[in-house]
Amino acid sequence: MTITHEDELDGLKAIGRIVANTLQAMGRAMEPGMTTAELDGIGRGLLDRAGAVSAPQSTYGFPGATCISVNEEIAHGVPGGRVIRRGDLVNIDVSASKDGYFADTGATFRVGRVHPGLDRLCRDGRRAMQVGIAQVRSDRPLSAIGTAIGRFAADRGYTLIRNLASHGVGRALHEYPEEIATWPVRGERRRMARGLVLTVEPFLSTGGHWARQGGDGWTLYSEPGAPVVQYEHTVVATDRGAVVVTLPG
Repeated sequence: MTITHEDELDGLKAIGRIVANTLQAMGRAMEPGMTTAELDGIGRGLLDRAGAVSAPQSTYGFPGATCISVNEEIAHGVPGGRVIRRGDLVNIDVSASKDGYFADTGATFRVGRVHPGLDRLCRDGRRAMQVGIAQVRSDRPLSAIGTAIGRFAADRGYTLIRNLASHGVGRALHEYPEEIATWPVRGERRRMARGLVLTVEPFLSTGGHWARQGGDGWTLYSEPGAPVVQYEHTVVATDRGAVVVTLPG
């Protein structure tokens, strides 16, 4: 989506605020002993009360209102009977629509105290997203996002999952410019138009390079196996930089 009128930005900010509030509320509610299905139920209730519709469910028939991925699951985890335990890393991805506008956000949460290396990975995962967002500006190359994130990751000894990309969003969950690499690529000549709506969502890892699909047809795992974190915002490219629309409020 490319925003051309203020009312479009208002609609995007409205759904952005809903998914951001849902994500943060789920993070606060999460505790050891809870199942991922119970956590998803909290998210579903919040979206319903806000008049929003789960985007993965409505778009792809995903069997949950939100994606919840625990430890070795790195994305698209299906809510179910898995019990969340102290020391887990839990990624929650919330995307939804309202009044024809879509927004997408996500974060990895620590359940209690985690290994210091995982704590550092979480902090740096959020920083990697921020590094990418700092590259968003009208008429800049899309490749600037992946170049900056790749430099950040390499300087700190991390890898990036290279088949899970950022994407256009706004009037649909996934739309033009489709896949946007959050790792360095050659030959990418597309540029960010003024008003372009996109996600920035690097998957930072201590050794993983690819996402492979598990037996349920949804859940993704790191290949080779390694811890992975993901942080995501929906942003709009402007002449002054990125406007982040997935902020709680």
